[in-house]
Amino acid sequence: MTRCDTARIWMALRHMLLMLALLGVMPAQAATVRVLQVEGVIGPASADFIVRGLSPEKDLEAVVIALDTPGGLDTSMRQIIKAILASPVPVITYVSPEGARAASAGTFILYASHLAAMTPATNLGAASPVAIGMPGSSKPTPKPGDDPADPASKADAITPSLGGDTLARKATNDATAYIRSLAELRGRDVEFAEKAVREAASLSAEAALRAGVIDVIAADVPDLLKQIDGREVTLPAGKRALQTAGASIDTHLPGWRHQALAVLANPQLALVLMMIGFYGLFVEFTSPGFGVPGVAGAICLLLAMYAFQMLPINWAGVGLVVLGLVLITAEVFLPSFGVLGIGGIAAMVLGGVFLLDQEAPGFAVPLPFIAGTAVAAAGLIFLAGNLFLRSRQRPLASGVGQLLGRVGEISVIDGPDAWAQVDGERWRVRCSQPLSAGQRIRITAIDGLVLSVEPIDSGSPS
Repeated sequence: MTRCDTARIWMALRHMLLMLALLGVMPAQAATVRVLQVEGVIGPASADFIVRGLSPEKDLEAVVIALDTPGGLDTSMRQIIKAILASPVPVITYVSPEGARAASAGTFILYASHLAAMTPATNLGAASPVAIGMPGSSKPTPKPGDDPADPASKADAITPSLGGDTLARKATNDATAYIRSLAELRGRDVEFAEKAVREAASLSAEAALRAGVIDVIAADVPDLLKQIDGREVTLPAGKRALQTAGASIDTHLPGWRHQALAVLANPQLALVLMMIGFYGLFVEFTSPGFGVPGVAGAICLLLAMYAFQMLPINWAGVGLVVLGLVLITAEVFLPSFGVLGIGGIAAMVLGGVFLLDQEAPGFAVPLPFIAGTAVAAAGLIFLAGNLFLRSRQRPLASGVGQLLGRVGEISVIDGPDAWAQVDGERWRVRCSQPLSAGQRIRITAIDGLVLSVEPIDSGSPS
């Protein structure tokens, strides 16, 4: 080995030792915490946003759901909770900013999270299930002989007055068991969880911390990450200690896709889109050739069907709405003296009432809106139908049928055949009387491409 080779080896060793020293003193890369901003009702759009946010594309220390919601759909809530329970990273639900709330479905999501936090001046609770047919009062009429001090009577007192409504009782008991299981899983207060469902009870941030419903009260996200640093959570893969102090914050807001989903997942808009689609197809079928009403109607109808499949729709209600539109349309063409029209309006109103299986906050269809939409639908259909019938009753403006009674002039006599000019067109004509060139004639009948005529002035016979 030469002296030059030895120098190269020592130089390589020096570089390696220097690299190892630098790696030993270099600080570890800061952890990343993803923050999902969720505001408004819990529906298909927010569920899709949260589920996608809980599927990290890179290593994350935790995911914070910054929540402010009045509640939402049971199906969307359960979809979010399933994603939280299966999440490979810790999920912290943080009710923020000040003045926010985690009501109804938001309370369930908070109970399902690995850690729960709130900003001062926020609240949670009021998680009673609301469905069509469920009575609004939660206090039954006292029965004779009931003792308020009896624990059984107290249990009955917090059970909604169902009046024999088995479906309402099943919904309440199911929601109670669900939130109780989440509370037991996360070691949170079970008593308040049941009261939130059965009595629609609510708690402020300070009261929730004292009751053991939440873990932390934090002023903002950096304060939250500082307080939860070192806390141990249980994930599907095992226990894990959080290292969130000084972590970098990656905030995610709903994009255009989720905003579009939020707009479409509105039963009122879906109902309007369905009617616009029906109107467009009606106009296209009654006045074909224009194209725009048919294309717009088909697009609106498909958007309405897409919105309906995202919502807890009662398809009997959709069927009633469609039946109402058909009956109102039939009223224009059939002499029913208003029977079909009135029946159509009634079917539309009933269909709008039964459109949703449940009335979650932000997803209800008000009765005035339903009635106004039915009246507007009837008015538009009658207007379009009257215009259509008037157009059918107008005389023809062109075509062979307009030739009867028109006046022309004989242009050519060719043996037994005669030709005439009528409105700038050349026609073969026949007549029971002799005709001459230049003679004026009147059309009396049409046989294929031959006109039967009669002379209207004298001329030299030919």
